[in-house]
Amino acid sequence: MIAVLEPKSFTLNDIKKGARIYFIGIGGISMNGLARLAKHAGFIVGGSDNHPSERTAILEEQGIKIYYPQVASNIDDFKPDYLVKTAAILPKNEEVKRATELDLQIFDRAEFLGAFTRTFKNVINVSGTHGKTTTTSMLSMMMIDEGLDPTVHLGADLDIFKGTVRAGTGDLLVSEACEFNRSFLNFSSTTAIITNIDLDHLDCYPTIEDVIDVFAQFIRLIDDNGYVIVSGHDKNIAKALEEAKEYFREAGRTFPHVIACATDDKVCETTGAVADVIAKNITFNNGLPAFDIVIGGGEPISVQLNVPGSHNIANALNAAAAAYYNGASPEAIKAALNSFDGADGRYTVKGKYKGCDVVVDYAHHPTAARATIEAASNMPHNDILVVFQPLTYYRVKKLMQDYVDSLKDCKKILFAEIFSDREDQTYGVSSKDISDEINKCGGDAEFYEDREELKKRIDELIKPGDIILILGPEDIRTLGDELCPN
Repeated sequence: MIAVLEPKSFTLNDIKKGARIYFIGIGGISMNGLARLAKHAGFIVGGSDNHPSERTAILEEQGIKIYYPQVASNIDDFKPDYLVKTAAILPKNEEVKRATELDLQIFDRAEFLGAFTRTFKNVINVSGTHGKTTTTSMLSMMMIDEGLDPTVHLGADLDIFKGTVRAGTGDLLVSEACEFNRSFLNFSSTTAIITNIDLDHLDCYPTIEDVIDVFAQFIRLIDDNGYVIVSGHDKNIAKALEEAKEYFREAGRTFPHVIACATDDKVCETTGAVADVIAKNITFNNGLPAFDIVIGGGEPISVQLNVPGSHNIANALNAAAAAYYNGASPEAIKAALNSFDGADGRYTVKGKYKGCDVVVDYAHHPTAARATIEAASNMPHNDILVVFQPLTYYRVKKLMQDYVDSLKDCKKILFAEIFSDREDQTYGVSSKDISDEINKCGGDAEFYEDREELKKRIDELIKPGDIILILGPEDIRTLGDELCPN
């Protein structure tokens, strides 16, 4: 008889080694990584996806049984003890229906990842609306360079991991912690990073106050006397901290140590004091930031990043702070940052196309898009041609003016239609609406429903020395692979 586990409190240690765990949607970027970690932890792992992919092929090479497509008979064949699914898998899914008929326990992806966080003595969760993947990647490399051998869970592929995860032997877990669907409220932290708090995932959080509140709840889950690493000049983080502090006071708990990071030595909006971790002497070498990191007034750590943009200075500071207060030396911090060349899909240079640099980036939110375009503008180039695909219709509906304001100053921007794999309706909006509004403001935007027509237009517009900057979800980023197949 398989024990029924309480999702909010169980750890992987509560599941007997050799138990059979089945991942529905195993080809997804997060599920793929969780399946690998579960196999490494001693479980028999299988799963399903609707289509084979490079990710599923890698799992199959590792001996993981994968079924295509998702049909009820897969459950009868694999005979799982537990199932894990993403929020995108609906109750009408055939495998879910069959598992329910058999009274099998089904965990949401976030619940299962939460079980990982409760298995480790030290857990650093990296949260925030923007910058999670890059910050987590930087931090992971720092801890690896220090010899702490962390287990790592990322939201993107990292070359040195040959995937999204790393199975370590130490007692440290470094993981992304996403606020979508309140996922990160399943996680325990000894240290948490909050890179920033911005209005996003409006299907979950109608107002910025709702976003602030869920981050305050996330802070409550940090161990007493743990650490919360924050950006120093973020008024929304300041509000979340105050809300969380009220809870700690009422509960008689000790509030975590707050470590603020900033690029100046002014009094921080977030904490009311000068930042604990500061970037000084900032310069840009061919668009790439070089600066000194000063932690607690100590000796400067001189670094030269290989990823562009002021936002990556902030990411580096947050990562350095979390690493330092969890045992990493200045030497390990410096070595990791000087060698870090980005996670997949985060300002990834795919190669050359007709003399142009082709760059892809996940930046689909207006704030992230603005930061990435600014980063590209500091790199050597003639002109920048932006190709943009927004992610989810509801986000566009609610943030329409933000998209216009962030993108209207592009010299030229080409839009693909909005991508969404989790919505049942379009909410009456299209990328064409953003394009039309930009043109009304005096900008220069075009909309293309057809992928081949979009590619033809790129050919017409570019000239050697330009940057082709492709922004958005994986659907549009694959255009970079089409332009640079090798």
